[in-house]
Amino acid sequence: MCARPFDAILIDFYGTIAAGDREAVESVCREIVNACRLPLSAAEFAVAWGEHYFAVVGGSNHAAFRTLHECELSSLRDMFARFGVDADPAPFVARLEAYWRDPPIHPDAAEFLSGLEMPVCCVSNADSLPLHAAIAKHNLRFDAVVASEAVRCYKPDPEIFRHALQRLNVAPDRALHVGDSLHSDIGGASKIGITTAWICRESRIHDIGESRPDHTVASLCDLRDFLA
Repeated sequence: MCARPFDAILIDFYGTIAAGDREAVESVCREIVNACRLPLSAAEFAVAWGEHYFAVVGGSNHAAFRTLHECELSSLRDMFARFGVDADPAPFVARLEAYWRDPPIHPDAAEFLSGLEMPVCCVSNADSLPLHAAIAKHNLRFDAVVASEAVRCYKPDPEIFRHALQRLNVAPDRALHVGDSLHSDIGGASKIGITTAWICRESRIHDIGESRPDHTVASLCDLRDFLA
């Protein structure tokens, strides 16, 4: 019998296990564009806000850590200032928070997780409470969960991946990380020698990354076949 190629799986949550937030984000952005009469489409505002949001998150690690909730508020407040809008960002962010707590799960996710015969750690750029609420809501199986809020840094910072490896007691070259973001997932995991698999789902709004994955799959079912 051939030895299996990995001893553990690290896997992203939002966009990989849970459906991407495209619909939720664009719905909120449509509301913003209409209410504030902005001179661009909801999709254009979503991309502009997303790029600024990722920049804010990228500067919120370790000693400068801020939760995603704080980053969402700050980045949307900045966007309002950019367009001369006098509005409170909190109600719009609250609509996204409801999504984080109860996102739809991709049809292939539960079957994939239940069929794995090795330890699995969920590694997510997420605030702890909504992430754990979503996992519990859908009764998903993970051997460990590492939220960015718990370790005070965000993917692609290597520290969040190191923490996940420690939780499963596995070496980087014996782990596979699966995610839908070239920037956060593929770029971060590859920095410390973790093999990467990019799940290329079509629902992603915009990816600021250009990192090259070791493997590319269209679904978790394809990944299951690869692992077998």
